[in-house]
Formats: sequence, structure tokens, C-alpha cells
Amino acid sequence: MAEAQIILSHSRESGIVAIVSGERYPWAHTALAESGFQRGDDGVWHLPADGTQTSVVDLVTCAKRHRTNVHTSSRRFIGDAAHDLARLLPGQWHASIEIYSHPAWQEDLVPWIWDSGELGRAVRSERIPYAALLTDAAQGTTLLLIERPGHQLHYLVGAISPEGLEGGYGDPHAPRSIVLPPFPGRAAQALTDRYLPAYEQAVHARQTEAIAAVLGDIRAEHDTWQTMNASGRYSDATPLSAAALGAATELFLDHAWRRFLTVVDHAPTLLDQCRPASSPWPDDAAALSRLADAVIDAETLVDEIVQGGSVPDHERRARAWPAIETWLADGETFLRQARISAPHRRPALPVTAPARPLPAARPAHRGP
Repeated sequence: MAEAQIILSHSRESGIVAIVSGERYPWAHTALAESGFQRGDDGVWHLPADGTQTSVVDLVTCAKRHRTNVHTSSRRFIGDAAHDLARLLPGQWHASIEIYSHPAWQEDLVPWIWDSGELGRAVRSERIPYAALLTDAAQGTTLLLIERPGHQLHYLVGAISPEGLEGGYGDPHAPRSIVLPPFPGRAAQALTDRYLPAYEQAVHARQTEAIAAVLGDIRAEHDTWQTMNASGRYSDATPLSAAALGAATELFLDHAWRRFLTVVDHAPTLLDQCRPASSPWPDDAAALSRLADAVIDAETLVDEIVQGGSVPDHERRARAWPAIETWLADGETFLRQARISAPHRRPALPVTAPARPLPAARPAHRGP
């Protein structure tokens, strides 16, 4: 890979566009500027409407002076592909461009890829100078779309880690990325029928296991605290003073609260998906109701803290513990219900999705 490279492609709206790549990418920026290209807010360089073929020839000559290679892509501009796909997906999706001119910027992306398939491997091992994000803010879903390395036409799509569920590549709960054809209608159908249901099930499982892990940690610390409180001694049998016991209690409650915020974040969605009446344990409904009330109490406390209200530590501990205690008592009931429940499905894509959508607005820049 050259130290500086300019990748040219064709955009439906802007004509010839350019994206720069390489550790010495500023050289490419200079060559483009000197050749009459203009940089847009999305980080993509555009040849002005009055540009001619001579301008491209001049760019190649100018780029050589700045030790930059010029490469013409055989694909259409990825921004167009992303916008066409976003317009066809059910719901309100937004497409934006990501540019990773310097290889280090791509490396920064790696921890956020939530994938167990080809996309994760490609981002880790192949040079990906640009990509597109597809975002459904209402559902909290962000997908990464890239050109499939080593192939002329196809794309890869996979997920960015959902907020609060940082797992990264190799997470056993991560969904597997899929290959998309270059035809927008077929690509949207594949995403809607195959990938998004698998993604939603993966999020459901990951949220459930995150809560299970948190409850397990809190329960283990609670058991240790109870043992200390009953014996009046540390785990090494050293006598425990009243002051030290009080400090240990505060430390336990503070740790428990910080961990319990994971429950506050993810439990509402999962509780809404539980259907005890149609499960083998219909009597779990009462426990689930108590758990939901406990989450509401904790959410109220969080809101007061976030909104700048002065909640003294002793008050926060006193108000948080009943909610935590409820979840320690009935958490297993929740987990068995959550593990057999199914996530809510998104609307289906119309069978007669148009193959050629109308032009979309140029995406906002999300790249560095």
C-alpha cells in the first residue's frame, strides 16, 4: 500500500469523488487541492461541476509530484450504496460515511466491531480506507458497511457494539456478518430477513447474560459481606472494628450500585419481552412485576443524580439497596423468563421493494 493514495469513484450526485488513504495522506490532500478538487463536509473530495477529464489527468500528474498514487475504483461511490440501502430498510435509517485515511484510525475501529464473521476478520487484517454507517437511532442499531475485500461487487455488513454492551470481535454472543449483493433491493431483503433478526436475538442474549453476570458479582460480594458482618472478622480472621465494618458496608453498597446500573440499562427492554403467562412458569408474573417496580425506583434515582440533584451518598445507598435486594431475590426468576423469551421483531420489508430508489441527500461526515 502506497504511503499516500487517492481513490476515485463515481457518485450519482457529485460525479467524480475522491477519498484519500495512507500514512502520508496529507500529501494526497495537497494534490487534490492543487488539482481543483474541493473537500466536502463528509470528508470526501469532489470534482466541481465544471471539472473536465483534463482535471483528472492533471490530478495524476500532480499526485506524482506529491508521491501519491491515484487509483480508480470499479465500484460506485459507497455513499450512494449506503443511502440506497438505508432508504429501503424498514424504519428510519440514516447513512453516513466513515473515512480511515490513516491505518491507525482503522485500528481504533476494531474494538467496536461486534461480529463473529468475515467483517470482523476483514477489519482486523485488511486495509479498509473507508466505510459507511447505517444507523437506526430509534432501535439503537448501528451497522458497518464495507466493500468486500478481494471481490469486485459485493459488500459486507455487520454490527457496531450496542451502547453498554461492548464486546468486540470474537464475543461469543456477536452476530455473524453477511455478504450483500450490489443490488439495493436484494441487499435490503437480506438484511431484513436474515441479519437483523439474528442481530436482535444476539442483543437479547448479550443483555440477558450481562445482567446474569452483574447479579452473580453482586451476590458474591454480598455473601462475603454477610460473612464478615456475622463473624466480625475479615476473611483472614483479623478482628473487624465497628468503624471498619461500616466502611466495608459502604464500599459494598457503592460497588453494588455501580454494577446494578447495567440492570437499570438493559432490564426494561428484556422485561417487556417476557411473557410469563405463555411460559412453563406463569406464576413468575408477580416476581417480574416486583422487579419492574424496582427498576423504576432505580431509574428515578439515576435521573435525580444525572439532572444535578444533590443526593447524598448515604441517601443514595439507602434508596438503591431495596431495588438491588429485590433483584438478588428474584433475579433467577427473571433470567429463566428472559432466556426463553424472544426479542420484538422489526417490521418486515415489503415484498415489492423498488430496485432503484430515488437519489438521497449526501451523508453527514462521521470520519476523523
